[in-house]
Amino acid sequence: MIIGLKRGTVALVEHQKEWQEAGRECIRLLDSLLGEKAVAIEHVGSTAIPGIHAKPIIDIAVGMRSLDEAMEYKDELAKHEIIFHGEDNPGQLLFVIGNNDIRTHHIHFVPYDGEAWRNYIIFRDYLRSHPERARAYDDLKLKLANTYSDNRKAYTASKDSFIKKTISEARKVHLEIDPNHDSCR
Repeated sequence: MIIGLKRGTVALVEHQKEWQEAGRECIRLLDSLLGEKAVAIEHVGSTAIPGIHAKPIIDIAVGMRSLDEAMEYKDELAKHEIIFHGEDNPGQLLFVIGNNDIRTHHIHFVPYDGEAWRNYIIFRDYLRSHPERARAYDDLKLKLANTYSDNRKAYTASKDSFIKKTISEARKVHLEIDPNHDSCR
């Protein structure tokens, strides 16, 4: 299994079926450490979408009632080499597994009832159930990885409009199924 990537770089590899187990292992560890404080823990990101290339970093979303509660576990998480790296996006706390050079996991703590949580889940689930959209995302990622192999921020920013459009499409489909329910669950 290929896992881990030098910080700040972009390198995509073919999907590895072992990533699913790596995600489950991380979820089990987080669940044992956080208990009921974590409302839900999910494997998200490209490593959670079979059939597409991904940076070999396992992304996990942890839905919390309060981000303050996540910070109460900062020292306990550090004992398990899960290191706090600040607020990576407004309203999200980033913890990582890895060292100063190589990262293997990004763990995003977000409010469970918030937009970030819903976006992580609906984007993943939509790509899993719409292979043509997943292929389009894969094609875009491969092109951008060639252009921005040493500029992770530019790579990520260049995917933003595709991600937003996909989430919008997914919400429309979801609302057609259940117009009175705007959650992805």
